[in-house]
Amino acid sequence: MLNKHQFELLAAAVISEQQTQKNAAAKPDISAESESATQKELQNLGYLNEAGDVTEAGKNALVPYRVDNAIILAAGSAARLAPLSFEKPKAMFKVRGEVLIERMIRQLKEAGIEDITIVVGYMKEAFFYLEEEFGVNIIVTPEYATRNNHASLYSAANLLGNTYVCNSDEYYTENVFSPYIYQPYLSACFAENAHGEYSLDSDSENRITNIFRDGDHCYFSRGPAYFDRDFSKQFLNIISDEYSKPATADKLWDDLLMDHINELKVYMKPYDSGIIYEFDYLTDLTAFDQDFFENVDSRILDNICTTLSCDRSDITDVKPVKAGLTNLSTLFTAKGIHYIYRHPGNGTEEIVNREAEAFALNAASELGLDDTFLFEDPTEGWKISRYIEGCSELDYSNKEQVAKALQMARTLHTSGKKSPYSFDFYDEGMKITAILKNMSYPLPKDFDPLTARIGSIACKMKSEVSEPVLCHNDFYGPNFLVRGDEMRLIDWEYAAMGDPACDIGNFVAQGSGYTVEQTLDLLPLYYGREATETEKRHCLGAVGLVGWYWYVWAMYKEAMGNPMGEWLYIWYKAAKRFSSAAEQLY
Repeated sequence: MLNKHQFELLAAAVISEQQTQKNAAAKPDISAESESATQKELQNLGYLNEAGDVTEAGKNALVPYRVDNAIILAAGSAARLAPLSFEKPKAMFKVRGEVLIERMIRQLKEAGIEDITIVVGYMKEAFFYLEEEFGVNIIVTPEYATRNNHASLYSAANLLGNTYVCNSDEYYTENVFSPYIYQPYLSACFAENAHGEYSLDSDSENRITNIFRDGDHCYFSRGPAYFDRDFSKQFLNIISDEYSKPATADKLWDDLLMDHINELKVYMKPYDSGIIYEFDYLTDLTAFDQDFFENVDSRILDNICTTLSCDRSDITDVKPVKAGLTNLSTLFTAKGIHYIYRHPGNGTEEIVNREAEAFALNAASELGLDDTFLFEDPTEGWKISRYIEGCSELDYSNKEQVAKALQMARTLHTSGKKSPYSFDFYDEGMKITAILKNMSYPLPKDFDPLTARIGSIACKMKSEVSEPVLCHNDFYGPNFLVRGDEMRLIDWEYAAMGDPACDIGNFVAQGSGYTVEQTLDLLPLYYGREATETEKRHCLGAVGLVGWYWYVWAMYKEAMGNPMGEWLYIWYKAAKRFSSAAEQLY
């Protein structure tokens, strides 16, 4: 067993024989005095000859420290790099003339590490060419959409030994990799303000004693980590024990390390500034590569510039917006004006008619219901709208807001606008049901009886509708922008000709919290008079029908890897409760 100084001198000697490239990892951290004494020790052990060359015995002494492989984690969707990450994974961004992940692979190979595995998920097909071009291995993790990167690491559990673990969104100005490592470590950089980072405390030997968030004037974790075989075994046991806990799903593997740092022996490996860079936001990229935004291959940026008659240099303050239930959005500024770019979400091409949406958006603009809309591509589904600051969504407990919203629905329904497209909640729900069954999705035990009841009510409802009208079809609180006395109705992607009661159904079923009695009480706000008995049962049936449709839609989204959280249960309850009430009245 070598001590640290012996290892560093011996490894540096071997590396200098094998490699000529500039390598930040190959520099021995040892004083001249210690180097001389250590060299004599290695000669006495027979690991160096009198000329200072490494002997076969010296090479054999390094075998336990030889790096087995590297794992690059590249499964995440990089939402913070929207909208560019809508087009390609961030590991595929070209920075200073090189694709990020290709540069990392080359640096690993230059350090003598040939066994490289990339764990992919989001846009996984973008990585497949690397197998043939660079001789790497690919692992596809299906859990990237529902769990954080501890799942990516765990998917490669059988590969962890003496292993580098790397993030695909990093750039190293020098080669930080080495074929021999003495002990497990986290790479670290120093910062006066490390807010949002994993800050590190260490002892006199650089063993990490504490990991915490948001430190000041401290080192923080950034760059590749190295696991030796003992550490890999211990850490994998921890991940295995924690994996099934609900709280674990959102954790990075760094969080699990932080939670168990007292059980593990891992060291900090500091690097000077200017060597390790990580790109979490577009501002990080543009600060490092000033030409990145101008040179990046992006149809999204081209579309924005064409629509707004601006140059890329006019686009600033690009920020991701929390993803909606269907789509992905980005806030940006162009020539001082704030806009929202909407990108269609995964799988929406199966359930959203973008041409119908484009028609409805133009109609809504003409009716004064939505003045935010600027342009939509009816083929691809991307959209640009004005961003209205200082807005909140509709308050279901505010009767004035509810009345105004329902009158907006009335304005739409009585406008006489005729869309060439129609939307029937029952028919569309059955189409999605067929998709789910073709996917062998495990439908719940009570799904068929509920669907049969909904079908019976939908049939009766159709006989009561004299003529379809233009409907919003996603008419609920979050799709209203409220600012003072102003109210706008946005998100028209399901709008088409249909049953006007289904807009009331959406309003109630989608999170209003209204009971059957409260729903009946709000009908006069829509009709401007007391509702008839037929209208009452029809509207209650519409709440059940719409709730059922969104319940089915939510299962489809789950099947596509987009967790729906509590919404699925909200819509299920609306379908059950209101279809039962309507059935009694029918």
